[in-house]
Amino acid sequence: MMARAHMIIKGRVQGVGFRWTCQRQAQKLGLRGWVKNLADGSVEILAEGQPASVERLVAWSRQGPPGAQVTECRLTSETALAAGNAFRILF
Repeated sequence: MMARAHMIIKGRVQGVGFRWTCQRQAQKLGLRGWVKNLADGSVEILAEGQPASVERLVAWSRQGPPGAQVTECRLTSETALAAGNAFRILF
């Protein structure tokens, strides 16, 4: 069974390599989906894959890369719907 997580990450998460590092983490975990910056300074992530891998990305997202300061991680778990075959950065 596949899991899906939709997250909004708030804090100092833009300009610190959050998206690039998130993409690498997701790829290492074999996840599909995307990550993108939002106009309000937050980051949005949609990740799909094995439940344990999705949980690991959620845990990573609560801290982010060095230099990030995550103040909030809003998480919605959803039914997996095939988010493509890769994890990419949206602009």
